[in-house]
Amino acid sequence: MKRIGVLTSGGDSQGMNAAIYATVRYGLQHGFEVYGIRNGYKGLMNDDIIKLTAKSVEGIAHRGGTVLGTARCLEMKTVEGQQRAVATLNKHGIEGLVVIGGDGSFAGAKTLSTQYGIKTIGIPGTIDNDLAYTDYTLGFDTAVTIVANAVKDLRDTMSCNDRTCVVEVMGNRCGDIAVYAGLVCGAEAVLTPEVSYDAEALVARLKANAKKGKLDNIILVAEGIRSRGELVKGKEADYIMEDILTRMPKINIRSMVLGHLQRSGDATVQDRLLGIRMGAHAVQCLANGLTNRAIGVHNDAIFDEDIVEALAKTKGLNVALYELANNLSKY
Repeated sequence: MKRIGVLTSGGDSQGMNAAIYATVRYGLQHGFEVYGIRNGYKGLMNDDIIKLTAKSVEGIAHRGGTVLGTARCLEMKTVEGQQRAVATLNKHGIEGLVVIGGDGSFAGAKTLSTQYGIKTIGIPGTIDNDLAYTDYTLGFDTAVTIVANAVKDLRDTMSCNDRTCVVEVMGNRCGDIAVYAGLVCGAEAVLTPEVSYDAEALVARLKANAKKGKLDNIILVAEGIRSRGELVKGKEADYIMEDILTRMPKINIRSMVLGHLQRSGDATVQDRLLGIRMGAHAVQCLANGLTNRAIGVHNDAIFDEDIVEALAKTKGLNVALYELANNLSKY
């Protein structure tokens, strides 16, 4: 193998640039020519490729987003799109491909490997931490830090106005951001997709707090929560706020959506380290002739496993942390 490529796909996440940095630098050390594919699979289909050097990735490891750009690409699910992607790789003589992204990106890598013989390695880049095979994904630590800091600042205005705020965070049907951030910032309630929303229990907690003189509360709600067994489709924070108001009409309450702020800014040291270690491991896999592998971390050790097996695993809620967050929040 002489040439390898690297792309970032799907939603951007902090730590992607660190993984690109390591892939390029470690790839060059292994004697590979390294090519960057701009804008994910879309760029691969459109032959948007550049040769990368050590200088190309200098000083990028800390930066949020991805210097290669990213995009969602439904065409990659079609045979025509897949064939265009393979044609581009063959045109440039790229034999190995490092794909940084979430489960959809991994599915594309799996297809290229199993159906077209391209050696692919997947690195988990998504703030949602929704891939079950690995303890953490790139961007998760930074996103949690951003949420925790935002809530810290939000408390200043909420407390002086005796006001409750429902804060919606990302997660893509995974409650990890809400649970981890809620725990470290002392949220008064944490609502996740894995545990059905109980309006009566939440209102009972708010009323109990009010009786003790606490009128300011932070309620962290993750995307994809369920109420009465049904998925709340969008504007989860507003839904919870309105539901509380019907039961507590006099409560002083607001809602806020943190949105893409959670994907912004410099990566934490933890995400930089993880991206660098995973990028280097991905190159090592290609150097050893491995393909169709997913890179992960477990108990602080970097590992690789079959990408089909990795995608087949089901993500579950960390019940211990969820219960701890909600128990500590009782006033």
